[in-house]
Amino acid sequence: MRTSTALLISLLVIGFIAPFAGLYTQFLMKCVALALFAVAFNFFTGNVGLLSIGHAAFFGMGAYVAGYVTKEWALTPELALVVSLLTGLVLGLVMGGMAIRRQGIYFAMITLALAQMVYFFCVQAPFTGAEDGLQRIPRRDLFGVIHLTDDHAMYVFVLVVMVAVVWAFQRLMEAPFGQVLLAIRDNEPRAISLGYDVQGYKLSAFAMSAAVAGLAGGMKALTLGFAGLPDAHWTQSGNVILMCLLGGLGTPLGPIIGAILVVTLESRLSGLGTIQVGSLSVDLSTKVPIIIGLIFMVCVLLFRRGIVGEIAAAFDAARARRKPSPESSNAAKRVDIATAD
Repeated sequence: MRTSTALLISLLVIGFIAPFAGLYTQFLMKCVALALFAVAFNFFTGNVGLLSIGHAAFFGMGAYVAGYVTKEWALTPELALVVSLLTGLVLGLVMGGMAIRRQGIYFAMITLALAQMVYFFCVQAPFTGAEDGLQRIPRRDLFGVIHLTDDHAMYVFVLVVMVAVVWAFQRLMEAPFGQVLLAIRDNEPRAISLGYDVQGYKLSAFAMSAAVAGLAGGMKALTLGFAGLPDAHWTQSGNVILMCLLGGLGTPLGPIIGAILVVTLESRLSGLGTIQVGSLSVDLSTKVPIIIGLIFMVCVLLFRRGIVGEIAAAFDAARARRKPSPESSNAAKRVDIATAD
């Protein structure tokens, strides 16, 4: 069995066990939705090497569209998620077509500017509810027969969707398409000299990443029953960058681990309330971004490759130490030959 497949099976098993370990299903569903968002971001930035600060646009629009078609058009969850995926895909093709020819900070700034345009559209669009957002999004029956009003049923559904997407991305990265993306990330001029359509590959990866980010937004709206402006704000892009860097950018499971850690930290820290420091009262619930930022700085200094990246590097180093070097192998062969003579 492939290592990646074994890891995904382990992830699925752990996900199924988690509700029985006393964790709230609402919390777990939020983790799954944001983990899928982080996986989508990692697929492009981690494998192509271009930093996008505009992924919140896909996530937010996916949430709004899925919530609207569910609430107003009475679409079933699977159709609502397909619509959110297509919304992210179309938006990704448009934004990617404008930005993909740029490199480095220029690409990042263009994606940020385009995402802010989407955000201001959401502020004024009639179907988004503006500051109030879309509230009380109903959970309709899956395929018209499976009731998702129960939190456990909804959680199993979104967990299976997330694992299926992660599996598809893994297969894609092991295919020639994924290997070309890695070649572009490592040495773009070399990939161009070999005759690859570099811009086409990057745009395809960006569009696929945007589509899955839209799917993640739709999943979040259906599970939590709400879609609002924070979903489309640029700070949501900052959150997903934090998740990937914390877990390990460019690793299969790093974004998932990072998303779970960030959501857990937000949940725990917001419940701490007010503490007394001498004569000063500090409300920690309002200082969550600052505390998470400090934790992130410490983690970046200690784990430069991210948590999963550092663990993988340690395993690789241990494997390299156990493997005999070519020089020692040749020396052993010479000794054997001499002994035989």
